[in-house]
Amino acid sequence: TRHPFELFLMALSRSLRLALKRPLAAVSRRTLASTVNVPMEAPYKLPDLKFDYGALEPVLSGELMEIHHSKHHQAYVNNLNANIEKYMDAKAKNDIEAMIAAHDAVAFNAGGHVNHSVFWTNLAPPAQGGGDTTKVSPELLSTIQAKYGSMDAFISTFNARAAAVQGSGWGWLAYKPDQGVSIITSPNQEIISAKGYTPLLTIDVWEHSYYL
Repeated sequence: TRHPFELFLMALSRSLRLALKRPLAAVSRRTLASTVNVPMEAPYKLPDLKFDYGALEPVLSGELMEIHHSKHHQAYVNNLNANIEKYMDAKAKNDIEAMIAAHDAVAFNAGGHVNHSVFWTNLAPPAQGGGDTTKVSPELLSTIQAKYGSMDAFISTFNARAAAVQGSGWGWLAYKPDQGVSIITSPNQEIISAKGYTPLLTIDVWEHSYYL
């Protein structure tokens, strides 16, 4: 019988696979074709971006992107790996309190790693098709039009839902077999694939995404 924490780590690896698979296609064909080099088992590593930090200016500054990716996301990765080790050490010592503390820290930082790894794949400079809604895959476009009426109506609804997140969190366009495509939000660093959703598009609503 596997220990519950081992099952958690297996679920984390599965969440990374599901989060980066996105079967209904992402926002553009170019985004759909891109992949992120995210390891599926510890020790986890910061994924590389497919563009330079300054490539999204003037929408997002190069300094902001560098801090967000190399500082904030890297901190989640570092803390995830460190707390996995802390949990294993506490388990060996049968230190229940330390095991609980490390487990909670792993869950939070794992969410930060998974969610940001998806977020980077949603971004692209204009030269790579970023911001061009005409490049949305036909399958995803027809699904959005059927549910929201038009791409413009979807964008307005998505922006409103994401902006309404209180505190820190994420806005998502997600797919679930029994619900189809829907706009959802999640608090803090919750992993939506743990609830059966496959992420297609996300916006990071944490303050650190926009404070410069």
